[in-house]
Amino acid sequence: MKKTLNVVGAIFLKDGKIFYAKRGQAKNPEVAYKYEFVGGKVEAGETPEEALLRELKEEMDLSAVVKKHFYTVTHEYSLYVVVLNVYLCEMLSDYKLKEHIEAGWIPVADLDPTLWAPADEDILNAVKDIKF
Repeated sequence: MKKTLNVVGAIFLKDGKIFYAKRGQAKNPEVAYKYEFVGGKVEAGETPEEALLRELKEEMDLSAVVKKHFYTVTHEYSLYVVVLNVYLCEMLSDYKLKEHIEAGWIPVADLDPTLWAPADEDILNAVKDIKF
């Protein structure tokens, strides 16, 4: 039986664009060099919101406000199963690349799911339905 990871991600939207962070090399080749929502694993004793704020600070030295839950997806990778909860968030500071090789803003209309981690596809489709 595969291990299940509970993870969180932040969706930042601005002026019809969505924020992405591109991973570098990864243990799981299915997500290496793919775009993702910044976030990470929920640790024991943390709420998802607390985990998200911690991960944003650790991965990008980014301060943010978690606004509301947006979407949950369960995706089976070859090495593990991920339960990903993403939240609409607002940036309160600039960011620094610490764990990612690239980050920036992409127009929502130009989203290409093949550039993103496989678990993100349904989320990206839901983002396209948001009215700006």
